[in-house]
Amino acid sequence: MSVRPIVTWPDPRLSEVCAPVDDLTDLADLVRDMFDTMYDAPGRGLAAPQIGVMQRVFVMDPTWKTGDRTPFVCINPEILSSGGVTAEATEACLSIPGVSVDVSRPTDITFGFTDLDGVRHETRLTGFAATCAQHELDHLNGVVIFDRLTPEMRAQVEANYAVLV
Repeated sequence: MSVRPIVTWPDPRLSEVCAPVDDLTDLADLVRDMFDTMYDAPGRGLAAPQIGVMQRVFVMDPTWKTGDRTPFVCINPEILSSGGVTAEATEACLSIPGVSVDVSRPTDITFGFTDLDGVRHETRLTGFAATCAQHELDHLNGVVIFDRLTPEMRAQVEANYAVLV
């Protein structure tokens, strides 16, 4: 379909909680555009608010840069449970170009979402796939990687980002 412009920080839409999707009609075009945009960026995940659509939808393909493509669509996603182990990993964000920060997250989650056909899924995600899903879900909740930092670290990283843009 088409590559859409990516919304960048400090656009206020990146701090808004997205509305649930009640109707899957006409969502296929949005999802195609999201995949086109994500692969073009090139990212491994993209949430709807990152292209200015304030709905609870994200796409991800955590393996395409290192292996086969395994794309999937998450509509109205939620974390149903998480394991007790957390790990810190470096995360970047298409909406905050040039910034990478260490974020601590659960290393495995049980994740629920609806696909484009309206089928509800529950799946266990581990490792980078779990991190990617949590990062994208954060976007749907109006949370960016800056929000995961201590106030001191955030001030420093945002000051460095301001110089980049």
